[in-house]
Amino acid sequence: MLIMTESFLSPDEVDRYARHLVLHGVGGPGQHKLKAARVLVIGAGGLGAPLLAYLAAAGIGTLGIVDDDHVTLSNLQRQIIHGTPDLDRLKVDSAADALLRLNPHVEIKTHALRLSATNARELIAAYDLIADGSDNFTTRYLVSDACYFERKPLVTGAVGSFDASLTTVRAHEHRADGTPNPTYRCLFPLPPPEGSIPNCAQTGVLGALTGIVGSMMALEVIREIIGFGDGLVGRLLLMDARSMRFETLRYQWDPHNPLSGTAR
Repeated sequence: MLIMTESFLSPDEVDRYARHLVLHGVGGPGQHKLKAARVLVIGAGGLGAPLLAYLAAAGIGTLGIVDDDHVTLSNLQRQIIHGTPDLDRLKVDSAADALLRLNPHVEIKTHALRLSATNARELIAAYDLIADGSDNFTTRYLVSDACYFERKPLVTGAVGSFDASLTTVRAHEHRADGTPNPTYRCLFPLPPPEGSIPNCAQTGVLGALTGIVGSMMALEVIREIIGFGDGLVGRLLLMDARSMRFETLRYQWDPHNPLSGTAR
């Protein structure tokens, strides 16, 4: 369960979130949960751009942004939170300005750094939920492991040239039958050898695809906070942009995983 403090909506916020407030399943209680939530987004790039924008628009109370990169011209084909005037700026600063223009009621915390084994757990511990839109396996495993140890839910997405995946990990919790929820390592036990999978600079990526997946990540974060619908814990959503096909695969706790397995 997310632990959040009580929050209240101003008259301006009531008007701003009017379509949420009349929405069955969200309403006033759900909007208060969004305002009280603290969400950390890893990466302000292709996935992070739409993810951050929709979370800010939805009224997440505190949004943290982790990215140590600068805006380049080649980013703008998909990283739509940044613009041409932002070239060479830190992505966290460019993103923060865009989000505050969109919704001044959201508190933005910028972390212009690269996650490492020395800072990941402390940073993640300060938030209620983590959304990982990073573009490399090292960061994905680092984030997922830190979320397990800090007992934080994780929404994690990834894109290839024309394909994408999305899942939610609550590895610190158990199912109703007492079985642990699966970890990220239950799904992907080990990262691929370094250099074995080309990055988007080498193979390209469809810009609109990152928008779709980043928006779906935002939806999953909102569902996790408010608590409606059937989330993606133990389910991997796969998308093929060539055929516009979606599939959902189920995965379970692996007792041999190094985090919550029986041999640890």
